[in-house]
Amino acid sequence: MAITSPANRLWWKEPIHRVELIWIVIAFLWGLAMFFTMVYWHAIGEQNLANTTYKITPAAFSAKAERMAEQYKVRDELGIPVVRPPPGGDVYLLGRIWMWWPILELEKGQSYRIHLSAMEYSHGFSLQPVNINIQVQPGYEHVFTMTPTDTGQFSILCNEYCGFGHHTMASPLYVVESGAARSPQE
Repeated sequence: MAITSPANRLWWKEPIHRVELIWIVIAFLWGLAMFFTMVYWHAIGEQNLANTTYKITPAAFSAKAERMAEQYKVRDELGIPVVRPPPGGDVYLLGRIWMWWPILELEKGQSYRIHLSAMEYSHGFSLQPVNINIQVQPGYEHVFTMTPTDTGQFSILCNEYCGFGHHTMASPLYVVESGAARSPQE
């Protein structure tokens, strides 16, 4: 019920004022512009990550990650293995309670198939500052191809609240020049 009743009880038959009509047209045109921009960026933009998802048990994925870590380990960092898988290979990264395991060392300009899964809780894989974001669920294996274009140390953060240790769930990702070997002191 309005404070004052409209002059005509059939409010939808009231005339639209010019200023109101201008705002309706602006809002409609803005909505169309946003819709077509989203369609354009989805079809043409390179920011969309193409990934595939498979069902897998957490134990089976953990076994794959452990085999890869044993095979390609180059050193330990704070008790976590640092692995350097071959270019073009499959890389397994496991979200465990408040850590990404193992630490990855990739080569610049080389492509890798990254496999992600979680052991117990839902985690968010956020590669910064590249801004790759994937919600990682236990029981699912997310696979995407990544080609690092810059060298340096990047951060893998969890951006899905996963419990009281969530704020500590960060891992480095190293990208080195092709053929370069990192020493344990680096």
